[in-house]
Amino acid sequence: MRLTRILLMVGLLWSGASFADPPRGYPFLGYDAGLKAARESGKPIFLYFGRYGCAWCDHTNKKTFSDAALKKLYMQNYVLVYVDAESGKRLTLPSGERITEAELGVRLQAFATPLFVYLTPAGDKIVQIPGFKTVQDFRDYDRYVRGGHYKDQTLMEFLGAKS
Repeated sequence: MRLTRILLMVGLLWSGASFADPPRGYPFLGYDAGLKAARESGKPIFLYFGRYGCAWCDHTNKKTFSDAALKKLYMQNYVLVYVDAESGKRLTLPSGERITEAELGVRLQAFATPLFVYLTPAGDKIVQIPGFKTVQDFRDYDRYVRGGHYKDQTLMEFLGAKS
C-alpha cells in the first residue's frame, strides 16, 4: 500500500513537470561550437540559459519561440547557443579558461531561468535579459543589438526612446 502511494506521488509529480529543452526547430549549438561559428560568421550570439523543469522556459518556448517570423529573424541573424544552467558539461571561454555550464551561469548571475544573453561574435557580453519575454520584446532586443545601439546607450534607455 505504501509503495503504491509513493509510486502514485512520483507519477503525479513527473506528469506535472515541465520539460524545457531549447525551442523545437531552432538550430541551437553548444557553447564552444556556437562561439566558433560566431567568430567565423561575424554574427552576434543569442545565448539561451534554460534548465530541465523550468516552467517559464517551457512557456517561453511555446508562446514566444513558436512564432515563425521570430524564428526566421533569429536563425538568419544570430548564432543560437543553448546552455543548461545546471549542467556539468565543460565549455571553453574566449579567454581559454575551461568551466562548466553551471559555472558560466553563476558568473552571469543566471539565478533564474530562462535567461537570455546577447554576445558579440568574440563572446563579449552585450546585454542579458531574464524571464519570460514576448515576441515583440525579442524584436526590440534584436533592433538594439544588431543596430549597434548598445554601444552608446543602455537597453532601458533604448526601450524608453522607442515609439
